[in-house]
Amino acid sequence: MSLGYAEKLSFIEDVGQVGMAEFFDPSHVLQCKIEQLAKMIQKSKHLVVFTGAGISTSCGIPDFRGPKGIWTLQREGKDLPKASLPFHRAMPSMTHMALVELERAGILKFVISQNVDGLHLRSGIPREKLSELHGDSFMEMCPSCGAEYLRDFEVETIGLKETSRKCSNAKCGAKLKDTVLDWEDALPPKEINPAEKHCKMADLVLCLGTSLQITPACNLPLKCLRGGGKIVIVNLQKTPKDKKADVVIHGLVDKVVAGVMEALNMQIPPYVRIDFFQIILNQSLSKDERFINWTLRVASVHGLTSQLPFIESVEISFSDDNKFKDAVLDEQPFIIKRRTTETETFDIFLKINYSEGCDCLSTKISIPFKFEVSREEHEETIDKEAVLQSLREKAVEESSCGQSGVVERRFVSEPRSETIVYATVTNLRTFHCQQSVLANGDLKWKMETSRKRSRTGKRKPRA
Repeated sequence: MSLGYAEKLSFIEDVGQVGMAEFFDPSHVLQCKIEQLAKMIQKSKHLVVFTGAGISTSCGIPDFRGPKGIWTLQREGKDLPKASLPFHRAMPSMTHMALVELERAGILKFVISQNVDGLHLRSGIPREKLSELHGDSFMEMCPSCGAEYLRDFEVETIGLKETSRKCSNAKCGAKLKDTVLDWEDALPPKEINPAEKHCKMADLVLCLGTSLQITPACNLPLKCLRGGGKIVIVNLQKTPKDKKADVVIHGLVDKVVAGVMEALNMQIPPYVRIDFFQIILNQSLSKDERFINWTLRVASVHGLTSQLPFIESVEISFSDDNKFKDAVLDEQPFIIKRRTTETETFDIFLKINYSEGCDCLSTKISIPFKFEVSREEHEETIDKEAVLQSLREKAVEESSCGQSGVVERRFVSEPRSETIVYATVTNLRTFHCQQSVLANGDLKWKMETSRKRSRTGKRKPRA
């Protein structure tokens, strides 16, 4: 797992209290609190959830202040946690997906996150119902027109600095910036204002996996109290806000949320990750007009210079083995160049091999090759959302991934070019929760996760 975010932050001496002891409520106490929380959510008219690093630890992302947190280990002079998978392949947890279901059901009105892992957005929480207070490691924004770009790769900078890409809006073209705050950066009004608004409206603020030490973010949940709202804190460690909470639950976030969903008789939806890549086929006549020179490129939808982090290599073969040699492209950019006569037609077969962190090994596609001297420029009309929904449904139904479909196709006549954008299912994760009664009458949760292969103040640690 990438620890780049912590390493990129400016150095400060005081990052707050670290290495605090963890507490676990006895099983019978935990079950009573879970049932109490479920009833509070059921009665709630405006539920807001406030999340911290604790909801992502089960995704393989280390926290900061826990016994094995990044800052705890740094202070002790110990080695940092080893990566369990690439940061960009981290998948939403059971808790992330439960929040998606609560939002779809109209129960959850807003999510406020201090995390920069982008998992809430990736899980399916609508952007308009999410405040990422400290930014998103996979998001770039245009400072001129405000456009946002969610990437499949980790943006290289933090601290609201310019990146190497520009806004794709033809009327803008400004240089993009990363969205992740450094210690001295003020919370953006675009994130803090709606967060504050919803906390004031909330009758229940549920804090999940946060030590509630980073100001001013940690004070947001308290804003519900003035209107009679209640606070529930779910965290393994004690927090400075525990005395303000109606209920404090010491337990694993996934376990607590799974229990709540069971009590509410609600299912946790599967997570289906869909990634995108484009294939660009350029063709042109040679100078003597006797041959067709063509180039095939497998590229990122974020631009030709952007990396494809989820693709390891591309194997290329042809329907006419006698004309062309097979090729294996194992370094980016993935480009192959060939020459053929004007009248030849054949099929190009591509095997896209996925990288570490993808549940499926590869997917296969084919492209017919036929040179045409002239053709009107146009874009084929494809219902992208219908294709994506079909891919999701098929992946869940078949309990597997690797499915792909075309979501965009463009033709340019001069120079002759065809661009096909593919969507492909690279990960599938389903969640199962089951209650069982122990001999002493206590309830035990069995959780299974299956994988198929100040308002604008500066961020400060609370002492």
